[in-house]
Amino acid sequence: MKVIPIASACTRTLNAAQAVVETGGATPVTADAWRLVGAVEACFDGKDCMGVTIDSVKVGLFRIGGEIYALDDICTHGNALLSDGFLDGHEIECPLHAGLVDVRTGKGTAAPITRDTRCHEVRIDDGNLYVRVSR
Repeated sequence: MKVIPIASACTRTLNAAQAVVETGGATPVTADAWRLVGAVEACFDGKDCMGVTIDSVKVGLFRIGGEIYALDDICTHGNALLSDGFLDGHEIECPLHAGLVDVRTGKGTAAPITRDTRCHEVRIDDGNLYVRVSR
């Protein structure tokens, strides 16, 4: 496999320090549907929240201590990106109406969020972050 840098114009969250397998512009795919996001440290770049798009799904990634959690990035109450919210412990606060979601489970924990959000699997392999989007 050939590894190439992503240009910063590809998405709003990936930057040139990250790398993907050359696939003609598509997200790199493994046989079991794991998608390479990039090198962990380059992805988060000192932050604890980031958003990416994987297979047309907006995914929020949240780093708490040594763990990384992934869930749908769109708030179930309003059209806001959870990855733009405020992380407090294991809860992300929606930037639009201040509802809370537990990033470990996707459970809405404070109004106005009344519906849980979908979680996705995360894997770290050789310093690279992979996500498998739940269907």
